[in-house]
Amino acid sequence: MINTLQHEFQKIFGGGESAIRHFFAPGRVNLIGEHTDYNGGHVFPCALSIGTYAIVRLREDRLVKLHSTNFPDRGIISFTIDDLKYKKEDDWANYPKGVIHEFKQSGYRIEKGLDVLFYGNIPNGAGLSSSASIELVTSVLLKGLFELSIDEVDMALISQKAENDFMNVNCGIMDQFAIAMGKENHAILLDCNTLQYRYSQLPLDNVSLVIGNTNKRRGLADSKYNERRSECEKALKIIQAHLPVNTLGDLTPNQFEEVKGKIPNEVIRKRAKHAVYENARTIQAVNLLQNGDMKGFGALMNASHISLRDDYEVTGHELDSLVAAAWNQEGVLGARMTGAGFGGCIVSLIETEHLEAFMENVKIAYKESTGLHADFYIVDIGDGARELVEI
Repeated sequence: MINTLQHEFQKIFGGGESAIRHFFAPGRVNLIGEHTDYNGGHVFPCALSIGTYAIVRLREDRLVKLHSTNFPDRGIISFTIDDLKYKKEDDWANYPKGVIHEFKQSGYRIEKGLDVLFYGNIPNGAGLSSSASIELVTSVLLKGLFELSIDEVDMALISQKAENDFMNVNCGIMDQFAIAMGKENHAILLDCNTLQYRYSQLPLDNVSLVIGNTNKRRGLADSKYNERRSECEKALKIIQAHLPVNTLGDLTPNQFEEVKGKIPNEVIRKRAKHAVYENARTIQAVNLLQNGDMKGFGALMNASHISLRDDYEVTGHELDSLVAAAWNQEGVLGARMTGAGFGGCIVSLIETEHLEAFMENVKIAYKESTGLHADFYIVDIGDGARELVEI
């Protein structure tokens, strides 16, 4: 693939004196712990084997030229490192532009322009964090080309800042952190409040990690995301009048049960219940995993989806249909929606011997229920954002 991309790079940008270098940042999937990140709770994501590639060469001037093979009709998008402003017409290129802007704002010296070819094999709109993948591949290429002294956590924070402030998307830290800090065959238990984390090995010897794409674009996700954040903030404010907590993630389920009657609005009470119980489920799930209890882990994935469906109400007919079809198959340890919701993807853990039958049967059941065609991706758990060095 790298050879093909390098050939494409030469076709688009021509020759040059500087060396061409190759970088990669994965996508991510969250195994459990959904809508807990902005509530100060725990998440349990892992980096994937699919992601975003960047073929790049330093220029001698201050011009940045970007091209994506995923959006060939957009052609080359150009700007200078002295004029890093958000422009709607620059579309996807605002993500790398925003990262360059935030690096400069943070005091890192970016003094030359770049030619960059991007290629991503993350399905667009699937909820596997293609935007954060673009941000982190930009971060690692800036670090590599300009020999910057910056670690992975700070790259994640700068990339999140680019999404929050430059792109004006109010995301939590999970996506960028998982993509920066990914470790092969491991998931990351991350406390989104403190950024304390630990790796947990995921024993996939006879189990496959499968992403199922509903192929329903997440049209409602952004507006409902902001709505859910607001509802959780209202719940927290009420609870803080009775308990000394900073976030919903500080509450145990027992504490929530004692104070929930103080929240008069049933909808807001349900939102807070999900945040508290999902956080507890995530911690419990990781403990089960470390004891080798994959079935117990899978059961908590199922419980997570039910809570997202009934208490947080961010699933919708397509996600529920795909998960229900998965639950009905032999060899499925657990399945749940992953990401913001209202479309996008589910994540399933399946005994590998049942994998082919699973995909065939679920496709049929999902088509009957929704009229849509589901796609499946069998993924490996890979390392985080990095330079690809040819051996």
